[in-house]
Amino acid sequence: MNWISNYVRPRINSIFSRREVPENLWSKCDECGTMLFHRELSDNLNVCTSCDHHMAITPRDRFGALFDGGIFTEIEVPTPTADPLHFRDQKKYPDRMKAAQRNTGEKEAMLVVMGEIGRTPIVAAAQDFSFMGGSMGMYVGNAIIAAAQRAVETKRPLILFSAAGGARMQEGILSLMQMPRTTVAVEMLKEANLPYIVVLTHPTTGGVTASYAMLGDVHIAEPAALICFAGPRVIEQTIREKLPEGFQRSEYLLDHGMLDRVTPRGKMREELITITRMLLGLDPAVAGELPPPDKITDQIEVADTKPE
Repeated sequence: MNWISNYVRPRINSIFSRREVPENLWSKCDECGTMLFHRELSDNLNVCTSCDHHMAITPRDRFGALFDGGIFTEIEVPTPTADPLHFRDQKKYPDRMKAAQRNTGEKEAMLVVMGEIGRTPIVAAAQDFSFMGGSMGMYVGNAIIAAAQRAVETKRPLILFSAAGGARMQEGILSLMQMPRTTVAVEMLKEANLPYIVVLTHPTTGGVTASYAMLGDVHIAEPAALICFAGPRVIEQTIREKLPEGFQRSEYLLDHGMLDRVTPRGKMREELITITRMLLGLDPAVAGELPPPDKITDQIEVADTKPE
């Protein structure tokens, strides 16, 4: 009996029992359907290694790859009045906010930080599409104003990563008022002669596109990002015509003069360093921890004069 209970039964259970595999180890590409190991996907900045499809990435993960050593400091953003309209649809607005905060671990839809890229001090802001669609509410307006003010105070350029479905309907007209507020914030940067660079990611739509997302000195977009005011489905239903292939995507807008560059996420850091230093009138960044070019030349000359 002991032999049966101690050996046979565990052996049978081990053969027929189902192994528990954590669900978060693999992700499926939305474009090609390839199953991607989570660590490989993270190392590639949430870009599919099979088809180069750019998936969503959180602001913290983006900033971790953007800043030197992944080091940045958060900038405090004034907290607006909660639920000013006492809005309710299927859920109360405060309940939606709590659910979004719980799911994302963030306070709101935009993160504002400061740090260095390529040893160049900057202020950066990024929207989180997973937080209520990255919608533009009063907090996002406050965040952009806080970012612009800190950039002016510290004389740093501002780089903004947009990703939004538009204005936040739960705040009504108050969310639409963020369009002129953020436009004034951008004007502060221009008056201070500081660069304002916008990186448009998928998707950037609605009132965000109609305001601060298209007011930059330089506009860069990630590949295949949807960038528009009204979406293609709404336009097709309105004009009752089939739209061109790739309409309102990054590459289409680049061909029609709406963007300056379309840059893959893996090359975005180097692109931003180059453009930022060029706009500031600085010398090109030195790669890694190498000394400046003139010192390298001096070292080579000294080495050549040494006796064998």
